[in-house]
Amino acid sequence: MVAYRGKRALDLSIAVPAVALSAPLQAITALVVWARMGRPVLFRQQRPGLHGEPFEMVKFRTMKAPSPERGLIHDADRLTPLGSFLRSTSLDELPTLWNVVGGTMSLVGPRPLLMSYLDRYTPAQARRHEVRPGLTGLAQVNGRNSITWEEKFARDIEYVDNHSLVGDLKIVALTARQVLRRDGISAEDSVTMPEFIGGTA
Repeated sequence: MVAYRGKRALDLSIAVPAVALSAPLQAITALVVWARMGRPVLFRQQRPGLHGEPFEMVKFRTMKAPSPERGLIHDADRLTPLGSFLRSTSLDELPTLWNVVGGTMSLVGPRPLLMSYLDRYTPAQARRHEVRPGLTGLAQVNGRNSITWEEKFARDIEYVDNHSLVGDLKIVALTARQVLRRDGISAEDSVTMPEFIGGTA
């Protein structure tokens, strides 16, 4: 699936001003993360991008480092109160705007998941990589982390097959409303989403 003409222009027209306007907030957030959790301030991780090619996604750190000796194994144990606040307000996502500016991500598209998931997708689910991953997407404005993996992937493929300029603008607007309402931050009985084991459809 080829992205519609003007998608990159839309990304830059929103992401570049957003980076500039949010710079003071990003600086304050970085200082708070450093003061409360120490270094590193940023969380960097390889994620699959367009056609599954890896890129480095950047966010503000929200979790303590894994430490079995200290009982810090599961996400629920590692997520800090500050991290929970950053996630609920989506402030942790602000550095990801640089991925959009750099072209490894788009404003709207399927959210980039883990590299380890690549060989777990069905052929249909793997189609989510036919477009650049997004900072937000159709799944995010239709339940975010409160919906199942199957529902999430169905929304991703729906986006791949039907994305458009008007659709992207609508998703951006709905995302802004969802961030303000803090909807769908986590799945039931999980601080984020449970691990994706593998697809069956």
